[in-house]
Amino acid sequence: YKRNPMRCERATGLARFVLSLLQSPFQTAAEQWFERTLDDSANKRLSVPEAFLATDGMLGIITNVARGLVVYPKVIKAHLQAELPFMVTENILMAAVSAGGDRQELHEKIRRHAQAAAARVKNEGRDNDLLDRLRADPAFAGVNLRDVTNARHYVGRAPQQVDEFIREYVTPIRRRHRHALARESELSV
Repeated sequence: YKRNPMRCERATGLARFVLSLLQSPFQTAAEQWFERTLDDSANKRLSVPEAFLATDGMLGIITNVARGLVVYPKVIKAHLQAELPFMVTENILMAAVSAGGDRQELHEKIRRHAQAAAARVKNEGRDNDLLDRLRADPAFAGVNLRDVTNARHYVGRAPQQVDEFIREYVTPIRRRHRHALARESELSV
């Protein structure tokens, strides 16, 4: 369940406040085109500092929350294993057709098995048994279900893109600002 709802809600409230500050300069620009009159400067004296202070507070809260972030790989794996069989039915169908099956018949079999498995999950709170149903069906004997349901086949270049992003952008920023990253984030908002 949520571990930091109040802090996250506070950050969301500050973000919403910052977004609301956009209306003031928009309205000023719409009627006087930033001519540097008093109505323009009064507006800036209020909205610009408030935006910076609120953003600073919001980032402090998010930094505090992120430092306590915990990832549970086993829970992620369980969720993935529960949903992946439904997500890869098209690939299972293509593999079964490639193995010589009739597309229409296979489609109907997958549909029936998937609906039965979904009913079991939703109505009985039990595990997804779609793959067991397909393994037991002779129509899918020519399909290597272990290979077709390997999650690595469905992530594309995401692992390389994440590595590249971290290497090219995140690591240089972290090096440049390591002194700031070493500070504890105290909540003051």
